Amino acid sequence: MDIGRRAFNQGLAGAIAAGAMGRSAVAAPAYRGPNVVIVRFGGGVRRTETIADRTTYSPYFLNVLAKRGTLIPNLTIAQLQDVDTSHAEGTLNILTGRYRAYEKVGAQGLAPLLEPSEPTLFEALRKSFDIPAHQALLINGEDRPQEEYLTYGGHKHFGVSFRSEVVSLFRYKLHKFRRILEDNKASEDVLADARNQLDELTAYDFRSSARRSSAAMDRFWDNWRNQYGDTGLRNPRGDRLLTELAVKAMRELKPRLMMINYQDPDYVHWGNASHYTRAIAIIDQGLKRLVETADSEPAYRGQTVFVIVPDCGRDANPLMSVPYQHHFNSRSAHEIFALLLGPGISAGKVLDKPVDQTSLAATVGAVMGFPMRSAEGRVLSELLT
Repeated sequence: MDIGRRAFNQGLAGAIAAGAMGRSAVAAPAYRGPNVVIVRFGGGVRRTETIADRTTYSPYFLNVLAKRGTLIPNLTIAQLQDVDTSHAEGTLNILTGRYRAYEKVGAQGLAPLLEPSEPTLFEALRKSFDIPAHQALLINGEDRPQEEYLTYGGHKHFGVSFRSEVVSLFRYKLHKFRRILEDNKASEDVLADARNQLDELTAYDFRSSARRSSAAMDRFWDNWRNQYGDTGLRNPRGDRLLTELAVKAMRELKPRLMMINYQDPDYVHWGNASHYTRAIAIIDQGLKRLVETADSEPAYRGQTVFVIVPDCGRDANPLMSVPYQHHFNSRSAHEIFALLLGPGISAGKVLDKPVDQTSLAATVGAVMGFPMRSAEGRVLSELLT
């Protein structure tokens, strides 16, 4: 069923009126299962530069992590009409377990604004268990504000009451400018700039979901501001920023379900192949830090499942001088991979048969103990112990 923006806004208004912005409105049991960290090996990557022995730029992933879990080298995005091999679309394939489970409601520049039309993993988890929004996190890149709003869908039984929180530089800037205006101690020029910046940022917030913040998220961002200041010159940038945000979230917010949307390989659109290969190496370093954090933090050690999967693949298009594109619907843009590791996942195994990208949502639901009834993919029971 298609759900329009009016239905989303009505759902949001109802949730605010009910005081349900941070918690589900219906009592649910406490969650006792494993933590799950989904890593979008993002910006689109090919198998050649990631899981191929002689040409990988991700040696930690291939030579260390793969031995701890089950590698799926033949994961694919189905070649169906109107299925695009791109970033928001691939992310929603992972989050909903369905293709085309979204509605286009506009655009920001060349990027489409997509609203999920089926429940996301975040919603299904929070509807099934008593988990606050800040323990179901999406870590998002600073250059993709259009992906800030993939955290809940328009299904009438789910929606904004069961959304996740978002951790991103975009959200930090919202917090920073609000704090500057609340403090009201800066010069009039600084206050005027803060008002203008806040107006510009909130204009992106087409769902009004970032205009309120919980106490837990305010503390998180206050700590970040105390550490890195207001200039933006001290904190990491790009995918290194996402790793830093995710590690900080694990230590302070302790999310039970977290998705990290790495993105830097997509900078290859500028035409330099090294932008792509270097970005893969940076994600590989990020994976090492994330896993080491999970291995050392008491809330995560021995009870965390990682699901690592690209949003989409990339082409090897001989007709273009710009390498590694993904909007031509070629075979390699549909060819991706996945790795699952952690408690309950077979170690040192290769699931060497075709698997569809939509199976991951169903499998995450099975691991965490809630159904993803609308998922098209199947539960990968053969890799579960």
